[in-house]
Amino acid sequence: MSTLPPLAGRRCHNAVNPLHSTVYFSPDLGKELGELGIDDSNAAYFAARGAALGAVGPGTVTATFYNFNRDLVARHLPAVWSVASPEAVLEARLRAVDTTLRRLLGPEIIDSAELAEAAELALRAAEACTRHARPLYAAHADLPVPERPHLAYWHAATLLREHRGDGHLAALLAAGLDPVEALASHTATGKGMSPRWVLATRGWRRNDWEDATERLRGRGLLDGEGELTEAGVALRAELEDVTDRMDAAPYEHLGAEGVARLTELARGFLFTAASAGAFPADLIGKS
Repeated sequence: MSTLPPLAGRRCHNAVNPLHSTVYFSPDLGKELGELGIDDSNAAYFAARGAALGAVGPGTVTATFYNFNRDLVARHLPAVWSVASPEAVLEARLRAVDTTLRRLLGPEIIDSAELAEAAELALRAAEACTRHARPLYAAHADLPVPERPHLAYWHAATLLREHRGDGHLAALLAAGLDPVEALASHTATGKGMSPRWVLATRGWRRNDWEDATERLRGRGLLDGEGELTEAGVALRAELEDVTDRMDAAPYEHLGAEGVARLTELARGFLFTAASAGAFPADLIGKS
C-alpha cells in the first residue's frame, strides 16, 4: 500500500520531467553536435538521446523510443556514429545542458541552495529505480553523476524520466496501442503533441495518422470528431494508472515530505524555464 497522497508521484514526475526535455528544444544542442559534424536535427536527436545505449542501430532506437517511424531512424543510424562516437555525443549533450539551463534559469537559480537541494532529492528518488526491462533508464543509470548541482539535477531528471517512460511503453503494449495510435490517442487528451509536431518529427505521414485514428474509432476509443469516447478516456486514464504503479518505487523511497518538496522546487524551476521560452508555443494541442 502506498504511503504517498494520491497521484503524488505523477505530479512530481510532471514537474521534474519537462526540464529534462529542454535540451532537445535548445539551439545549444544543435550547436554542440554541429561542431561534431552532426548537422541534421533528427540525427542530432537520435544521437543525443540514444548515445547512452552505445553505437546502436535503428532497431534498438526504434524499440526504445517507440513512437518513431523506423525508416526515419534508419536514415541516420548507425551512420551517425561514423561522424561522432557515443562518448563524444554524451559530452556534447552535457555541454548543451549546461548552457541551456544557465540561459533558462539564470545565475541566481543555478547557484542556489534550492537547486542543490532538488538535485539531492531527485538523486535520492532515483536510487530506487530498477534496471530490469528498462533499457533507456538502465543505459543512463550507468553514466556518472555530474558534479555541478544543475547538471546533477538534469541527470536525475533524466533517470526518473526514462524510468517512467520505459514502464509507460510496457503499458502501451499491454493496451494494444501501436506507435501512431499511442500518439493520436494522447493528442486527443489535449495534453499530447499536436499532429503538426508529430508529423514533423516522428517520421509518420498524414495518412499514417488518419489510418491510426480510424483504427481507434473502430475500437470505440475515438468518436467521429476525433475526440476521445468514454472508453477512450478510460483507457488513457488506465494507462497512466498502470504507469504510476510501475513507477511508484522512486517516490515511495523518497517519502511524502521529500516528494512534496521536490515537486515544489521543480515547479518553480519549470515555470522559470517555460517563461524564458524553453518550449515551442505550438507543441501541445489537438490541431
